[in-house]
Amino acid sequence: MPDTPFAPVILGNEPGSFPHSVLAERHPAIIRQVREAFPYGPAQHAALDELLKSCTQGTVEPLPADAPDRDRWHGWGLAEYAGRSWYDVPWLWSESYFYRRLLEAVGWFGPGAWQGIDPFRPFKRAELDAPETDEELAALDGLPGRPEQERARALLHGSLWGNRADLGFRLSAAGADTREPAPALVADDSDTLWSLLPPGGAGTLVLVADNAGRELVPDLLLIAHLLAEGRAARAVLHVKPYPYYVSDATTADAVDALHRLRAAPGVAAEYGRVLWSALADGRLTVRAHPFSCAPLPYSAMPDDLRAEFAAATLTVLKGDLNYRRLVGDRLWSPTTPFRETTAYFPGPVAALRTLKSDVITGLTPATEAALEEAEGQTWRTSGTHALIQTDPSGELPRQ
Repeated sequence: MPDTPFAPVILGNEPGSFPHSVLAERHPAIIRQVREAFPYGPAQHAALDELLKSCTQGTVEPLPADAPDRDRWHGWGLAEYAGRSWYDVPWLWSESYFYRRLLEAVGWFGPGAWQGIDPFRPFKRAELDAPETDEELAALDGLPGRPEQERARALLHGSLWGNRADLGFRLSAAGADTREPAPALVADDSDTLWSLLPPGGAGTLVLVADNAGRELVPDLLLIAHLLAEGRAARAVLHVKPYPYYVSDATTADAVDALHRLRAAPGVAAEYGRVLWSALADGRLTVRAHPFSCAPLPYSAMPDDLRAEFAAATLTVLKGDLNYRRLVGDRLWSPTTPFRETTAYFPGPVAALRTLKSDVITGLTPATEAALEEAEGQTWRTSGTHALIQTDPSGELPRQ
């Protein structure tokens, strides 16, 4: 990844900035929501109080000596950042470490009765069980009989806009239409993406999931279609090894979403059966690699993960956080070529992302100008714009 002074690493120490608001406002709100969602005891309440004070007024503290992943986090930067303000370390790092400490506070790592209890599960389940999910699944009944290319496009845009949970996913792709005065879809490399997954292909799709609930469902639908229509012979779904960023998908969340599909009427259940069968015979596998919760860009991925991505026909990374990790959590010029920031990636890679943070690459000057004129800087974080970006080349030869 280019190391340029014109693309500084994003910190959270600028009052009024989006990263600062996440650290100062969103994280305390999450602590309060988690406290109210479970009947935790005095030990958990005291630990949550301590975390609240630490992340708003204090400094980054080390993990307990007996933490199972203490050495891993030291390798991920804890040895360097301990004792510094949460606001003065890379924002990607401080966000990730906050969720790690939150799990510590509620007893996720145990031992004890709260070991392995997902503190975000009530929020994920409420979204998955919402009536809006029934409406979105019922929309699938309009797909049979349409040309395969049209169905594939609809499900791709479903996966793309499904990352914006408040609007659900767009089977009609209406959210991707250009609108005045600025486009909703700010970059579209979908033709390149489809060229890597042609009908009758025998390759492997790797999909790195983002959120659970109503956002994971369209990801699963896309995978089911690609397997059923022969655009991929095998698929690998990467989820998080433990609860992360409130709504990020774990294996348990993937199982919940699959049960939701199988219990639905109509075409949704058929997709659920495709996925269930694919899991049973190995055409679909679920992975939960520790690096999925690393506070680092993908340029720092370990060798085993690099080898897996290198062997894939295409790796699709979903969502805003994965985009930040893919291109680097930096203040790039929006017109920086996407392929320049992904040149390190070991195989063909695509990003499906709604814009929810300041990081952006790959825009044309005209698109950037239209967005700035219409919305100032809010287009970067409002979640009302999205992109499909594809780098088909894989890692560039080393010099």
